[in-house]
Amino acid sequence: MAPAFPTTLLHQASTSFRFPAGAAGCIRPHCLAPLAAPTTLSLAATPAVPRRLLLPVAAGIWDLISGGAGAAAAASLAVRRGMQLFRQGDVAGSLAEFDKAIEMDPRQKQYLWQRGLSLYYLDRFEEGAEQFRIDVAANPNDTEESIWCFLCEAQLYGTEEARKRFLEVGLDSRPVMREAYALLRSGADPEKLVAKFSSGTDGEVFYSSLYAGLYYESQKDADMAKSHIVAACKSPYGSRSGDYMASLALVHCQCRNWKVV
Repeated sequence: MAPAFPTTLLHQASTSFRFPAGAAGCIRPHCLAPLAAPTTLSLAATPAVPRRLLLPVAAGIWDLISGGAGAAAAASLAVRRGMQLFRQGDVAGSLAEFDKAIEMDPRQKQYLWQRGLSLYYLDRFEEGAEQFRIDVAANPNDTEESIWCFLCEAQLYGTEEARKRFLEVGLDSRPVMREAYALLRSGADPEKLVAKFSSGTDGEVFYSSLYAGLYYESQKDADMAKSHIVAACKSPYGSRSGDYMASLALVHCQCRNWKVV
């Protein structure tokens, strides 16, 4: 994952679950550009900086000044351990590491979408929904965290009530995620999502199958959920990309005792 400060925090600040156009793994920012010489800019000429990127960098600068970089680095290592444990199917162990990260550096919590996923698979849906709501508050353009909040709350309150609580986010740049968001929010036909992207990129095929399956799970339709999520696992992207969400699809099957042949 990311090297030492300041990118340890910036790594977790990037938009959750983004996949590349091809079949490679997730793309995350790995370094900051060198600081340019001071320049006077008008407000109109100054580009907007997403708060989710700005806050971790500002926190990192403060760590250097105050001597707190050690805690941030230790927290980042705990997040990496948690992610590795989740990939290995140790969901409870992953959550323990994510919680350690928050204990060491409480600022990590608003970026820990990985923790929300672990909570979902431990059936701790209320805490999972809270985690995703915190994440969306920090990054109001995060489509997938809004979806996962809905998935948690659908387990708590049913899909109709969960839709009333659906978190509105900005426009996702990925067509498949815009369609998945619209599907879960409106209650449309998930088969249309899969059909629309059946000839898309490997990532689009995977994500359309995954979210169709997750939608069926929110509807308590285990057979259709299994069909689509197993298909996501067996897809080229699901089996070869190295994406954290490809690991999630496998963990989902493991938690439900579904065989991926």
